[in-house]
Amino acid sequence: MSQSFRLGEFTIHWLQGGVFEVDGGSMFGVVPRELWEQKCASTPDNHVRLANSPMLVQTGDGNVLIDTGLGNKLTPKQKGIFRVRAEWDLLAGLARRGLSRESIGHVILTHGDFDHAAGVTMHNNTGGLELTFPAAMHYIQRQEWEDVVAPNKRSASAYWPENFAGLVEGKNLCLVDGDAEVLPGVRLVRTGGHTRGHQAVWLESGGEAALHLGDLLPMPAYRNPLWITAYDNFPLDSVAAKEQFMGQAIGKEAWFLFYHDPEILACKFEGDGAVREPFCAA
Repeated sequence: MSQSFRLGEFTIHWLQGGVFEVDGGSMFGVVPRELWEQKCASTPDNHVRLANSPMLVQTGDGNVLIDTGLGNKLTPKQKGIFRVRAEWDLLAGLARRGLSRESIGHVILTHGDFDHAAGVTMHNNTGGLELTFPAAMHYIQRQEWEDVVAPNKRSASAYWPENFAGLVEGKNLCLVDGDAEVLPGVRLVRTGGHTRGHQAVWLESGGEAALHLGDLLPMPAYRNPLWITAYDNFPLDSVAAKEQFMGQAIGKEAWFLFYHDPEILACKFEGDGAVREPFCAA
């Protein structure tokens, strides 16, 4: 998969970071299946198929990657547990765009969960571990990094040390405190909610705007602020952040960008939550 979208002078490409399946109850928490299955397809055994689609944002000032997919380090056992249905193919997607690993100057991590951060490092041809994007500065909220290096019992199952090996603050790691500008028109904001240091990405170019809310809005089905996953560590913070940032984005007529939806990659929302102008995977 490699879909392209124009936002002002920016071009956004969704790349193949792997596909897996997650229990529907975990994905939708207290929302009854009778409601969420009207908006999200499920398997007969109640699992939801999720894409993991890193976004390559090409600007006049550099190439930015938002999240990194499942990586190539999962064991056969892990692939079975997580029901992986498509492999990580990110580097081939870059190559089809005429880009190499070294072409990526900036990697934004919305948070540290393995399905977003496992592609930060990779196994090379000899089985060794190395940074996937050796020329890139990696951006993560300081609070998130503190939890990555010292996870609690809940987050330890999703924050894997091998995914962050080789990142050194000041060298290839930038710890963000709240808001920060990565490049002109590429802005980070801390949202919290899903994790303590979860962050969102604003993109603005040529009078157009887009917002990527990470796992606070993994797909359009989560348009209702009260629809959050059972994985959200701070659910009330998730609800408040969604109300705040979605309200800002709708007021700006901004696009919403999605990492996990297998079909809708971007859209706008009507005031009643209806999807408008969906940009879909081919």
